[in-house]
Amino acid sequence: MLSPAVCRTATAGLARLPASRLAPVTPRFFATQTGTIDLAYDLHEPPKSDRSRQDAPIIFMHGLFGSKKNNRSVSKVLARDLKRHVFAVDLRNHGESPHAPIHNYTAMAEDVAAFINQNGIENPTLIGHSMGAKTAMALALDQPDLISDFVSVDNAPLDAALNGSFAKYIQGMRKIEDAGVTRQSDADKILAEYESDLTIRQFLLGNLARNEDGVQKFRVPLATLAKSLDNLGDFPFKDPNQARFVKPALFVRGTKSRYVPDEAIPIIGQFFPRFQMVDVDAGHWVTSEKPQEFLKAVIEFLKPQE
Repeated sequence: MLSPAVCRTATAGLARLPASRLAPVTPRFFATQTGTIDLAYDLHEPPKSDRSRQDAPIIFMHGLFGSKKNNRSVSKVLARDLKRHVFAVDLRNHGESPHAPIHNYTAMAEDVAAFINQNGIENPTLIGHSMGAKTAMALALDQPDLISDFVSVDNAPLDAALNGSFAKYIQGMRKIEDAGVTRQSDADKILAEYESDLTIRQFLLGNLARNEDGVQKFRVPLATLAKSLDNLGDFPFKDPNQARFVKPALFVRGTKSRYVPDEAIPIIGQFFPRFQMVDVDAGHWVTSEKPQEFLKAVIEFLKPQE
């Protein structure tokens, strides 16, 4: 019989410590085994005088169109407050990691598994938002002995159609590239035809980089991601009787988001019987909309038990 999940609501109030106590970020690149992608990453270290959990790092994975830089601030706080190293990675076809024609959760989970094995990481915690969350869940079910626990941020182990906005975003991003713009302000004007929210536009335009001719191009392979949108709505595991992760798992849900409906909770419990759920008054972008509530939930889940 499955043990019941623990559901609670996160509240504000996590105290911010002075930024000067946050350790500097160390950018790294990591070579993985043949057939997987070399993941770029930033290493966030706890203060040198307080490193008690070096054997159990955290691996933080972003969502679609994101990168390791999106998780920089929260990664620094987690490293400081939990006294653990935090690897913020760029998943394949994102950020500074290489491009590949296959973009699905099986491939991304294999990339992260190779990263863990080749880097000699033991007992890591996986944290993933959206696409990164399903990657964490897929790895947990495929190789449960490789990790100690995970945090899923606003996603569930379901087959579900992606929000139609993602296809719209790619359409707008392609129009920007076709226009050959040289200024980000011009790119923003084009993207505004497809997305009215300035925050989301700035997030997407964070993928722009100038080529040698000064033209703005996207770091992400738009054609590959466009073909992969259907795959990113799916989940590679269908039967919890064949794959189950019996270690702790935390699901952080945005209550204004539709990614984790109440109907998904029994399915989550079948795949992850020791899960807890925390509801945050936010949309899909939980970590950026309500970073304090997110950090409170994660730190409470991961802090050493007395």
